[in-house]
Amino acid sequence: MNAIEANNISKSYGRVKALDGVSLSVGKGEVFGLIGPDGAGKTSMFRILTTLLLPDSGTASVAGIDVVKGMGQIRRRVGYMPGKFSLYQDLTVEENLKFFATLFGTTVEEGYDSIEAIYSQIEPTTGVDPVSRKELWEMLLALKPRGITIMASTPYLDEVRMCERVAYLDQGHIRGIGTPDQILTQFADTFNPAPLSHVEHQGSADDDVIRVEHLVKAFGSFHAVDDISFSVHKGEIFGFLGANGAGKTTAMHILTGLNQPTSGSGTVCGFDVCTQHEQIKKHIGYMSQKFSLYEDLTVSENIRLFAGIYGMSDSEIKQKTDSLLQQLQFTQHRDTLVKSLPLGWKQKLAFSVSIFHEPGVVFLDEPTGGVDPATRRQFWQLIYDAAKRGITVFVTTHYMDEAEYCDRISIMVDGKISALGTPDELKRRYNQPDMDHLFTHLARQAKRKSD
Repeated sequence: MNAIEANNISKSYGRVKALDGVSLSVGKGEVFGLIGPDGAGKTSMFRILTTLLLPDSGTASVAGIDVVKGMGQIRRRVGYMPGKFSLYQDLTVEENLKFFATLFGTTVEEGYDSIEAIYSQIEPTTGVDPVSRKELWEMLLALKPRGITIMASTPYLDEVRMCERVAYLDQGHIRGIGTPDQILTQFADTFNPAPLSHVEHQGSADDDVIRVEHLVKAFGSFHAVDDISFSVHKGEIFGFLGANGAGKTTAMHILTGLNQPTSGSGTVCGFDVCTQHEQIKKHIGYMSQKFSLYEDLTVSENIRLFAGIYGMSDSEIKQKTDSLLQQLQFTQHRDTLVKSLPLGWKQKLAFSVSIFHEPGVVFLDEPTGGVDPATRRQFWQLIYDAAKRGITVFVTTHYMDEAEYCDRISIMVDGKISALGTPDELKRRYNQPDMDHLFTHLARQAKRKSD
């Protein structure tokens, strides 16, 4: 008996057909991937299989139990981790474990064998950087000998290759099911789009947009940012890399005027980060890793709102809005609520709004998290176009292929900058074949020193 069976599942939201006759099966103990572009229907499929959503037609079963008739039984047998963070952030690690154990009618002690390898490595800074992702998948694969079936959706190709089989879902249809290599080869245009041709955006120290010297941010005895110094040139694409908890976001908050340093100095667009943070905010764009538009407003309303905040005139807003919608191919979605757009579309719109007023520098905090490869390539083309216009791009990312698109990168470890240079320079310096290996090498090197 298969662990999961879906037969001709369909689900519509008004005129949008999220799933259209989807059929698939997953064997007991199999590691199965459900992959596809944003808006393909993956989340709807997961919600139906976990009894959070009813299908319009078709049947599905989990562990031989019908998802409609056996809803209560299934909920006691499955675990579900959605794309958005699913724990209670005001509870401790132990309190979250006890709470969810109670919901499933068990205790932490009773199920400890299943989570021992995970629980022993839980840290407050563990996130989705390359090293942490590798560790997470090692933990997941350790569950396989226990007969636990794993069904995962991921935009990371290295994670896709960890699956035994994958199903490619696109516009509500299954386009193919097979091994990762078979699917990634068959649909290479989607999953392996041609990389952008790297265009260097060089500047000089005479036109630095960002200058930082011996910057420190301390919280008590803990130094989130620990004596960092660097500069970023006008029109440069500067990658600010590091594991979650390395200090990237704290440093970015200082540079964007959202926080002040404990010591050290810095300027952004010529304004002092210690005393002129309000002036800094007027000359920059900022896109946070948490979606930064208003989802209950339409596309055009979001553009108008932020353009007004930036002090643009009505005539300029109208002219640039029409041009932007045409460039993004959003003309037909002018009056669409943002919350109904696929994630990749939202991210492209959020970036475009953040540079609508042509700022001196735009700060992008993990702008493409969870976005499929083809959409990420389109997003980076927008970044390149902005850099060509002289906008400096300061970007954090956990996708190591995106690090290759930057003119220079820095890599932070434990609050310090451990490496700084062009991607090619750093790969040669540390004798690593690509940025993924380089990032992992530096992270593990730092871990060995701390041990």
